[in-house]
Amino acid sequence: QVQLVETGGGLVQAGGSLRLSCAASGRTFSSATMGWFRQAPGKEREFVAAISQGGSSTYYSDSVKGRFTIARDNAKNTVYLQMNSLKPEDTAVYYCAARWGTAATMRTGFDSWGQGTQVTVSS
Repeated sequence: QVQLVETGGGLVQAGGSLRLSCAASGRTFSSATMGWFRQAPGKEREFVAAISQGGSSTYYSDSVKGRFTIARDNAKNTVYLQMNSLKPEDTAVYYCAARWGTAATMRTGFDSWGQGTQVTVSS
């Protein structure tokens, strides 16, 4: 059984930084494509970033490109999301996700999810 546990959320002022972590267990982490998604109140969940199994390929939504960085440490079974220059519109619950199969795009096909961690950016 796959478990994904996110940590690192919190309250930060606009312009600040946070780093989210997601620890995975239950399946071979290095074989999974990992991703981050977020859901703001009253909105649908949206893709934020993804990283390939070995970490050589990354993909970002336009709204976070240049501000957020996804990275992984396969020795620690952990994926990270470094968030810089945070804006109030980044406020959301952030979810870690994993995919062990193939998918049409880097942002689709995720089938394992964490419980989420709240990020709140004040203006």
